[in-house]
Amino acid sequence: MVLPPFQELVDAYWRDVARLAHALAGPNDGEDCAQRVWVQALEAYPRLESARNLRGWLLTITRHAAIDGHRSRARQAVPVAEPGEVSAAASMATGHEAGLASEQDPELWAAVRALPERQRVAVALRYVLDLDHAEIARHLDTTTTMSRRLVSDG
Repeated sequence: MVLPPFQELVDAYWRDVARLAHALAGPNDGEDCAQRVWVQALEAYPRLESARNLRGWLLTITRHAAIDGHRSRARQAVPVAEPGEVSAAASMATGHEAGLASEQDPELWAAVRALPERQRVAVALRYVLDLDHAEIARHLDTTTTMSRRLVSDG
């Protein structure tokens, strides 16, 4: 098995990684998330055993990097001026206010942010990256029927 040069991988899929990272991590953390994805992919690339679905492999890393970013923020202290601001700041730190965001339709993306994680990821994969349900199922390690259900419920 011969893997293509890593730069070819970057050239082919950087837009997909950037779009999904932005959708899952939010506008403030999307670029950092995408950068972490490429660093992790570069480190793992020499150990990769198959070149069959490199796009799917990168999108899986992107999903995990976004989740790790949300978890990291949830563990950080959030400074507040007044004790009454603690609940709003805590919800922002856990990603409920900072995940998916779009200046084009903030109400829509606020509703998407409120979804459970698997539904939120399924919706992002479907409507941000325009993946079909079979690809979504592969990314979420589930069936095509369940991916349809996750997107529909979301």
